[in-house]
Amino acid sequence: MIPRYSRPEMARLFAPETRLGLWLDVELAVAEAMAELDLAPQEVVARLAATARARRMAIVDPARVETIEQVTRHDVIAFLTRVEEVCGVDARVLHQGMTSSDLLDTTLALQLKEAGALLLGGIDGLLGALRRRAQEHKTTPCIGRSHGIHAEPTTFGLKLLGHHAAFQRARGRLARAIDEVATCALSGAVGTFANIDPRVEARVAARLGLVPEPISTQVIPRDRHAALAAALALLASSIENLATEIRHLQRTEVGEVEEPFAAGQKGSSAMPHKRNPVLSENLTGLARMIRAAVIPALENVVLWHERDIAHSSVERVMLPDSLILTDFALHRLAGLVDRLVVYPEAMRRNLEATQGLWASQRVLLALTEAGLARQEAYELVQRQAMRAWSERRPLRELLAGDPEITRHLDPAALDALFDLGFHLRHVDLLFERVLGDGR
Repeated sequence: MIPRYSRPEMARLFAPETRLGLWLDVELAVAEAMAELDLAPQEVVARLAATARARRMAIVDPARVETIEQVTRHDVIAFLTRVEEVCGVDARVLHQGMTSSDLLDTTLALQLKEAGALLLGGIDGLLGALRRRAQEHKTTPCIGRSHGIHAEPTTFGLKLLGHHAAFQRARGRLARAIDEVATCALSGAVGTFANIDPRVEARVAARLGLVPEPISTQVIPRDRHAALAAALALLASSIENLATEIRHLQRTEVGEVEEPFAAGQKGSSAMPHKRNPVLSENLTGLARMIRAAVIPALENVVLWHERDIAHSSVERVMLPDSLILTDFALHRLAGLVDRLVVYPEAMRRNLEATQGLWASQRVLLALTEAGLARQEAYELVQRQAMRAWSERRPLRELLAGDPEITRHLDPAALDALFDLGFHLRHVDLLFERVLGDGR
């Protein structure tokens, strides 16, 4: 992924130096486990481990490994050749009974587990920002919209609370996907353990904080990785959902919220007045890229027999890019939410712009409770609601002038139906359901 959309903590996990370092760690862990089980000469393994750790920087040399790979045309053999160059004949105890997939898949599991921890931290940061801003605007009234059209009142805090709940769900999905993908496979060619003791896999998995893959067929089953890609895609859609809401609310004719606009920032090369929702638009685009990984991830599940490498080239691009983009998007969105400029007065102005049409359902229900048939009541209210819209007159005023309505609803009853507080009386309950603390 290009540096523009990369945070160093996440990008580092997929750097060549990190990958080669993890390869060395896994190979040494396997050799040491074999020595502990008397399956490899303990003195040689100990000497190799000491040399390898002392000369780690020399071994983890992407340029040299790449040079060797130009001859071997095999990245793992190139790496093992480099270890032998640095450590000498003692390197013979490495990779005993293993396949390239054992090394690659176990290393990938370590990378994905650590990347997942960063993403979970990013979600936690976003949840914290959403929680704070939702509580800040818990009772800030605004109009709710369906189909983009004014519906009934809500609060801006409830809007944000709904997104908070979505990211709570996304966090749970991602945590489960990380657990599912954090498996270790050290079972050798076609996964039968013919040339490596299953006890080695168990020891190495425990040492690395992974779980042994029950049956790997030489590669870890790619449905695990597809589940991770799907969790990232759903998370990206939640990111875009909130970004889209912010973009709509920042439209000039709405003006209820605004992205932060820094001193010296410019919105347009042509129009000096522009203050555009560029962060939200950027998040929308990033979400598209993250979701684009789902189809190749699903296709990677299908491999020939016990192993092929059709998935390999895809994952070298798809997994790092998806994780790096998701990490970047989470932190960008958390900062946006934290510094979002909110205009309660604009929310109130928009709420009142339709002359009280938001109360139409309450009037309808009151008429049915007074004994009218629902369709008759609906037509009475709709008739005056359409007049309120076309004539720009208060609905309350028009209702009071309609004898078919005032026959059933006196002035006091009509006033009560336009009580904004009625619509917001369960806000505390909803906050309790999502946050669990009533705040």
